[in-house]
Amino acid sequence: MGNEQITLLSRRELEGMRRAGRAAAELLDHLGKMVEPGISTLQLNEEAERWTKKRGLKNAPLGYGSPPFPKSICTSVNEVICHGIPNAKQILRDGDIVNIDVTPIVEGYHGDTSRTFFVGTPSPTAKKLVEVTEECLYRGIAAVKPGGRVGDIGAAIQDYAEAQGFSVVRDFVGHGVNRIFHAPPQIPHYGTQGKGKRLRSGMVFTIEPMINEGTWRHDLLADGWTALTKDRKLSAQFEHTIAVTGDGVEILTKRE
Repeated sequence: MGNEQITLLSRRELEGMRRAGRAAAELLDHLGKMVEPGISTLQLNEEAERWTKKRGLKNAPLGYGSPPFPKSICTSVNEVICHGIPNAKQILRDGDIVNIDVTPIVEGYHGDTSRTFFVGTPSPTAKKLVEVTEECLYRGIAAVKPGGRVGDIGAAIQDYAEAQGFSVVRDFVGHGVNRIFHAPPQIPHYGTQGKGKRLRSGMVFTIEPMINEGTWRHDLLADGWTALTKDRKLSAQFEHTIAVTGDGVEILTKRE
């Protein structure tokens, strides 16, 4: 990974990423309005497919990777850290938390964003975990500036999460994104300030901290995708795609 080629996007390419980011934000908002007790995660997936098809867009997760991911979005409920697969039997219940992760492709560019939603009324623990995770995302974003280091992002997230009594997932990280879904650099959500690759204007990547109630370790299901907390306690995640600018950072998947 030492010599990985990091793409710096041109002004025109950044404009493409902005369009993809706006579509991702709109899709996530649209699906979020559907989250309530009694709805299945498959219904969320089917609505995402309807929404993108109507606009002539594709969903990057469908068929991605090995084994090929079987659905168009990820729906990660409660103890699922990431890459939960929507299905008809998974009915959201009052008190659940669900992360919805979407990546529509707009004119070849990937807009990647996710948010954890409350289903009905959350427990105090779930409420705190989700609020801390969202704050972790914004602390990570605030650490981005040209000339800074990747480790600055992870350190900001880890310091806050651990101070709140939670743990940071190590095995899944943020990533470069452009016309390629997952590109260099990797963006860990833990680390040491001043360490790691230097941040340069034109870099575009996701910051997507996954924060756990208990241990940061995970188990992977036989489907090859679904990652669960090892202790089956709760996990939450928030994600934005961001661009490093000449004087700081731009959130490309920001909600209006």
